[in-house]
Amino acid sequence: MADLTQLQTTCIQVRRDIVRMVHAVSSGHPGGSLGCTEFLVALYNEVMNHDPKKFTMDGIGEDLFFLSNGHISPVFYSVLARCGYFPVEELKTFRKINSRLQGHPTTHDNLPGVRIASGSLGQGMSVAIGAALTKKLNKDNSIVYSLHGDGELQEGQIWEAAIYAAANKVDNYIATIDYNGRQIDGNVEDVLSLGNLAAKFEAFGWQVIETEEGNNMAAVLEGFAKAKSFIGKGKPIVNIMKTEMGAGVDFMMGTHKWHGSAPNDEQLQKALDQLVGNEVDY
Repeated sequence: MADLTQLQTTCIQVRRDIVRMVHAVSSGHPGGSLGCTEFLVALYNEVMNHDPKKFTMDGIGEDLFFLSNGHISPVFYSVLARCGYFPVEELKTFRKINSRLQGHPTTHDNLPGVRIASGSLGQGMSVAIGAALTKKLNKDNSIVYSLHGDGELQEGQIWEAAIYAAANKVDNYIATIDYNGRQIDGNVEDVLSLGNLAAKFEAFGWQVIETEEGNNMAAVLEGFAKAKSFIGKGKPIVNIMKTEMGAGVDFMMGTHKWHGSAPNDEQLQKALDQLVGNEVDY
């Protein structure tokens, strides 16, 4: 079991990776990546049963994760690399020509840790449900996890999948919603309000839990534990996790403007000055 302080230190390193990767190519999505750092660090270092050294596409006997909001690839790549799926040095190739680390994760370059191409929003829940049903058919007791942006829930396919999962009692599946209230064009509430999200999922037949502090590692771990307590009880599980876009870098917080903008040299240094720990940058 990982130490809480160790997990928090890993978050600092991952956030440093995120801002450096996006800065290096003046392209990418730092805001949501920073906001989901605790989630992915906890998932891969503490929660999931997985083996980076024995990665296979089918993932038999392992927990699986599907990133639906694929634009937050910087945090995904950093966590995968820091867990040992591929060399940390490869983070230098982010978004470059012929790199395996494209802006949205892809499968054609066989990057360990990536099982679906993602970035076209709304599709990840359908894939995750299919994987979860496959595990049930194979009598594989592993758990399937997915992550979605709150703005992504404006896609109709999400709700078709939600109906299907409940109707088919896909109770080995935990979906998490990154509920930061912001998307590329502004506040989610202003673009297209989601209303009472918990009530919606409950009406669709899901078990709902809420994590109020998605950038607090202890709270994130508690949320995972609570979600897992409902595995096998007849309902798919959704964790509505409140985060802050740009968390960890003060000038990136409180706004949607860093959804898809890269820091310049001065801004990068300012960010790195705030992200200090036992970092070992690539």
